[in-house]
Amino acid sequence: MSRNGLLAALAAVMLSAGSAAAQERPNTQPRVTTVPAADPQSAPNVVEQPAPAAPVPPAPPTAGQAAPTAPQPATQPGASAQAEPSAISLTLPHDLSPWGMFMAADIIVKAVMIGLAFASLVTWTVWLAKSLEILFGKLGARRAARAIGNAATLRQAGRALGDSGGPGALLVRAAEEETALSAGALGHVTGDGLKERVTSRLSRIEAAAARRMSRGTGVLATIGSTAPFVGLFGTVWGIMNAFIGISQAQTTNLAVVAPGIAEALLATAMGLVAAIPAVVIYNLFARSIAGYRQILADASAGVERLVSRDLDFRTVPQAPALAAE
Repeated sequence: MSRNGLLAALAAVMLSAGSAAAQERPNTQPRVTTVPAADPQSAPNVVEQPAPAAPVPPAPPTAGQAAPTAPQPATQPGASAQAEPSAISLTLPHDLSPWGMFMAADIIVKAVMIGLAFASLVTWTVWLAKSLEILFGKLGARRAARAIGNAATLRQAGRALGDSGGPGALLVRAAEEETALSAGALGHVTGDGLKERVTSRLSRIEAAAARRMSRGTGVLATIGSTAPFVGLFGTVWGIMNAFIGISQAQTTNLAVVAPGIAEALLATAMGLVAAIPAVVIYNLFARSIAGYRQILADASAGVERLVSRDLDFRTVPQAPALAAE
């Protein structure tokens, strides 16, 4: 065989081997499509279009490497955030004003608040009524004490007071009645018994007037001493319900804890609002009634002086005149 024939056979073998290898190897190169152009002067002859890349299979795990796990579904970041606001929205009241907290409170806490509000209303009603009563009572007692102090005799004091009411006029009338009842025995006995009887009746009238003026102030003392404890009961009950709601919501978020505690503390605040004015008004009334009793005591002392003066000026029959009879 000649040298040229040998080279031709070797080239054919190499071409066949290359074509076989090209068929076995995957086609990763972009496919080139040749589109003939109508005019070689106006359009290019070749248009390249990228071929889709073939998926690369994952490499098999080696002996020392763990098998890859299946991809887990991605959790939505807003799921937990949506669950917590939903729980908060169920436990949070929408209105945190005093009226809104009252409407969102438990029935026991509502009853406590209503009772404390009624107690506060009673306190201010008693304050208005008793203030006017004490004011007019003091004015009448001062007028009577002034008339008794300016009179020279018991009868003159009675005419000055006339048919006016009030404890001052009652003091003068009681002394006149007792003097009239004891007039028959004054000629034979001294006037010490009359003075004692007049003093006894005057003291009873003075005590009755002070007791009548003190009527209603005991309610203030009761409200002032019990209202804080009633409000504390409402607070304890409300906090207990707040903790129950926290356990049901399974969260310790301050936005969940704060409204329930605020509702509970509203009961204590109302208890203090009812108790503090009641205590202050009760102390004011106690001092005012003590002053009223002092005015009545001055009027009673003036009536006793008039009775003693009338006894001193009373004419007693002489002994010779009694013997002649």
